[in-house]
Amino acid sequence: MPMNKPNRLASELLEMADAQRRLGLMDEATHQKITARHLASATLPTAEPITAEQVRAMREKAHLSQAALARYLNMTSGYVSQLERGATQATGPALALLNVIRRKGIEALT
Repeated sequence: MPMNKPNRLASELLEMADAQRRLGLMDEATHQKITARHLASATLPTAEPITAEQVRAMREKAHLSQAALARYLNMTSGYVSQLERGATQATGPALALLNVIRRKGIEALT
């Protein structure tokens, strides 16, 4: 159950997790799970809408064809074409993956 303000127990848990992360006793993925679970969902990244121009720019920056990007997204090349023309807006998993590519580059999916 997400909380807006961590209670005392959650605060202590987060402090301990932060210390373990700093000391190298806990990896980043585990730390993120703990903090995401105990802090409000407002701290989690959200999938922001992506324009047709941004989709094309990301694809071109990664030196990918529409078909190649479609394979990364597990979609059809026709869907990628529709995204780039603005005929449709990415939603769900495709939007989440496009946001990952926008933030971290295509290498994050390889």
